Amino acid sequence: MANNYYDSSDLKKFGEITEWSEELGKKFFEYYGKVFEEGALSAREKSLIALAVSHVVHCPYCIDAYTKDGLQRGITKEEMMEAVHVGAAIQSGATLVHGVQMMNKHKKLSM
Repeated sequence: MANNYYDSSDLKKFGEITEWSEELGKKFFEYYGKVFEEGALSAREKSLIALAVSHVVHCPYCIDAYTKDGLQRGITKEEMMEAVHVGAAIQSGATLVHGVQMMNKHKKLSM
C-alpha cells in the first residue's frame, strides 16, 4: 500500500477543526453553509465551480468531496472535466499574464 501525505479519511474529520477554535470554526461552517445555499446560482452550479477551484488550489480533499457532490447532483463526467479545463486555463493565463510584468521589468533594466 502506498504511503500518501494526504489521507482521504481525514475529510471526514473536517468538522473537528472547531475543537481548537470553536468560535472561528463555527463561523466558518456557518459562512460555508450560506455560500452553498441556493441563490442566484444553483447548488449544482456552485458544486461545479467548487470542483474547478479545488483543482486550481490543489486540494485533494475538496476534489474528492466535490466529485462526489457533483455526481449526486447529476453533473456528468464531461461537465466535470470541462470545468477542470476552465480552471486550468484561468490558472495558466494568470501565470502567463505575469510574464508582462517580467517583460516590463526586463525592458526597464535593459535600458
